[in-house]
Amino acid sequence: MQTLVILLFKFFAALPLPFLHALAVLWGGIAYRVLHKERARASANMIQAGLPADEAAVKAVFRETAKGALELPVAFFRRPEEIEKLFTEVHGWEHIQTALDNREGLLLITPHIGSYDLAGRYISQQLLFPLTAMYKPPKIKAFDAVMQMGRVRGKGKTAPTNLQGVKQVMKALRAGEATIVLPDHVPAPEEGGDGVWVDFFGKPAYTMTLAGKLAQVKGVKALFFVGERLPGGKGFALHIEPLQGGLNGDKEHDARLMNQNIEYWIRRFPQQYLFMYNRYKHPAGAPLPPEVGESG
Repeated sequence: MQTLVILLFKFFAALPLPFLHALAVLWGGIAYRVLHKERARASANMIQAGLPADEAAVKAVFRETAKGALELPVAFFRRPEEIEKLFTEVHGWEHIQTALDNREGLLLITPHIGSYDLAGRYISQQLLFPLTAMYKPPKIKAFDAVMQMGRVRGKGKTAPTNLQGVKQVMKALRAGEATIVLPDHVPAPEEGGDGVWVDFFGKPAYTMTLAGKLAQVKGVKALFFVGERLPGGKGFALHIEPLQGGLNGDKEHDARLMNQNIEYWIRRFPQQYLFMYNRYKHPAGAPLPPEVGESG
């Protein structure tokens, strides 16, 4: 199965980006019709975020999500130099350059918006040292092997979202290297993930504490980034900005601040956020949400 997946990924990676995005528009429209559970979740999450959730808006989210799926083969199997050329706009690189000049480690934070794998590959291509991306290994081993093959190349490294991975990332940051964290990933306490219940668009969501902890490591610069997908298959725009607000070491305060930053980026690029993701789920081993705990 692994060989088949690799062949399929390499096939899609070789296709022109405009064609991939056109194909994704078709597939996204089909997914909108047949994936009833995901459509309901996306609609509910968009309403919770205060965004329009009519058929056109939700369908647009499905199409953008499909584009993201078809961009994975590009991120995994195209040469870094070719991926670099896909980014026609870069905004805020001076924040990374300042950190490099100060010899600071780079904590690069990106929500599930746009093409975060391609954006991470672009950033990695500009750096002189390794970039470690944290990720949750998929349940299907064949896909995990392909993801490792695609991400662990050039200066790219991976770290699992567990205690071992956290130690690996801490070591990299203290060595002045870079790491990528997706702060809206729901932590799994049974796998060592630490989280707290704080509001996300006004509703309690179990939120990782890791991003806040890493941002306060001495000699580390925390920056948010998003790889915006440009229309018509015209490539991508990279946006980089410092973390807004001040962290103070309190888990709830820092997690709430992270969520506020994520909300800011979602409002900027609402169609490109992964609204089908079950952001409000109650992971096994986590305490009850506030409203449940108070009523019980």
